[in-house]
Amino acid sequence: MDTENTKSSEKETVAATGGHGIALKTENLVSVQEYSGEEYALRNGEETDKIAEANRDEIEVAVKKFFSEKYKTEVIVHNLVGAVDGVSVFVESVGEPHFHAFAIVPIDVQNKTVKTDSVWSQEGQIENALSGGLFAMAYDEEIANLNNFMNQITKEYPVVGKTKEAVEKTDSGYSTPYYYMSFFTDIFDHLNSMYLENQNVSKEELRNFLDENKFETEAVKITINLFMKEKDVEPDKVTYSQIVSEIESMNGLPRGAYTLLLHDNLINSKYGNGLKDNSIEETTINEIMKE
Repeated sequence: MDTENTKSSEKETVAATGGHGIALKTENLVSVQEYSGEEYALRNGEETDKIAEANRDEIEVAVKKFFSEKYKTEVIVHNLVGAVDGVSVFVESVGEPHFHAFAIVPIDVQNKTVKTDSVWSQEGQIENALSGGLFAMAYDEEIANLNNFMNQITKEYPVVGKTKEAVEKTDSGYSTPYYYMSFFTDIFDHLNSMYLENQNVSKEELRNFLDENKFETEAVKITINLFMKEKDVEPDKVTYSQIVSEIESMNGLPRGAYTLLLHDNLINSKYGNGLKDNSIEETTINEIMKE
């Protein structure tokens, strides 16, 4: 496999699943309510897309086996996205721990064959997603509070999140239409080990472990992405400030550092990313800390 091209496709996948820095082309912008993730693409993936679709059943079996054997988790395959020398396969776990992730199946373009015995994943990507699913199990009440809070925000303010289909086909990590979580401490590596050693580990055991091994607030990043509900409307600073105040005053949310991004109504159909020059992201530096 071409190492440099593979690194490029990895970076594109990272950017497309929550990272920033992608230049958004006007012709790729669509209303977020209409975006299902079908148009999601990675660079130079046209040829591998075709080969992957021709071998879809074989790829799905290999990826499900990969997750079952390495992560002790049953998954559903939602999307195959061709990239340089391979295909990124987006999946969702069945039951708990719940998360989204992707694995990569190498493709020999010259011979039009898929290397299903060489499935791999970007370093730390699935581990971070698994941590999110286990964190959500341990803090199930707080996660329910956050989900209810986000649903209420979209009723009180002129904002929306992504569609469920877009999350399934383009996201990696513990992701919902409104937010995704990232983890930055070895404590969550140990949490993952608890699950990998015992898939019947209880929510109480996971919560007790996190209570006993207190993590820094900054070790859990909860990034909220919202879009203006109406088309042709700029992100509203007043609405942004009001939602920030709501987050600051809300009790019972999961412990972590919160960031709010507010975009206009458009999302890039190729990258599943709403970040543009007019996006408001004032809390990126001064995060909202919830203890």
